[in-house]
Amino acid sequence: MKTYCVTGGAGFIGSHLCEQLLSQGHRIINIDNFHDVYDYKTKIRNILSSTGSSFPYSYSGDKAEDLAKLQAMVESDHYSLVITDIRHMDELDAVFASEKIDAVIHLAAMAGVRPSIEDPLLYEEVNVKGTLHVMEAMRKHGVRKWLCASSSSVYGNNKKVPFSEEDVVDYSISPYAATKKSCEVLGHTYHHLHQVDTIMLRFFTVYGERQRPDLAIHKFAKLLDRGEELTMYGDGSSRRDYTYVGDIIAGILGALSYVEQNTSVYEVVNLGTNRTITLRDLITSLEQEFGKKALIRTLPNQPGDVEQTYADVSKANQLFNYQPQTDFAEGLHKFVRWYRGNSNG
Repeated sequence: MKTYCVTGGAGFIGSHLCEQLLSQGHRIINIDNFHDVYDYKTKIRNILSSTGSSFPYSYSGDKAEDLAKLQAMVESDHYSLVITDIRHMDELDAVFASEKIDAVIHLAAMAGVRPSIEDPLLYEEVNVKGTLHVMEAMRKHGVRKWLCASSSSVYGNNKKVPFSEEDVVDYSISPYAATKKSCEVLGHTYHHLHQVDTIMLRFFTVYGERQRPDLAIHKFAKLLDRGEELTMYGDGSSRRDYTYVGDIIAGILGALSYVEQNTSVYEVVNLGTNRTITLRDLITSLEQEFGKKALIRTLPNQPGDVEQTYADVSKANQLFNYQPQTDFAEGLHKFVRWYRGNSNG
């Protein structure tokens, strides 16, 4: 049994990762701050699902009380929930001092391109300074293996497709993208100075069960299901490399195995599918799943939105045999089935 620290382990991707690591018999320390960017009850449900805890869960309506109850419910020899913010260095230090951590998978961040334009200082504080705090805790306590979530947004409006890890990514078009590029640079610094074996994983538009309610597929599904108008920015020709969460988790686990088995590692790696779907085709696919016609309001493209994302995944395949298995139609069907079974959508 190994002990892994997963930051952001109550979120969409993090809860799936914790579930898989637990199924392999490992111990998980989940650090999450339950930020109010969306309802904290969503993350409670994620944790209950990922730890196999019993439903239904009785909410008091008081966030602090509910989270304290959750901590007590899920605490075990294999799982510990630490509710803190990665901006709080003293609290991170206490966690790392009390546990023998084998590796860190750092997923915690303020996410989203458009919100980062409205509050760039918050994004810098959490994504850059918070990541630096995690790396400092690792350095101080001798943890030398880690994975860090980066993003396809670092490519900006790259004209060359598919996007390769060798492409220049010096032209971010949102504060969010800039913070993710900054973390990649910091990761290399700690690899060079402190011999931290590192893989920076550039995720490409992840979707699937437990997807955050503020992301496009989930948001569109809810509006379409309710017969409400959805907003399409641009003419629908923008393209995304949508990656099913199960394939992302397989990629993370492959990268974790690689970084554990090798030394002197610093790699930046795409995790996508090497296929793209237009926004218009996404909406059409949702219409087919729900058997309804969408009411669409068209608005101009938004600042910070990229025209397309398109991953070259050959490096991930070469390093740890990454091979995405789920095509978009299958993955979308799995998401919609989960959505229909989720009482809160």
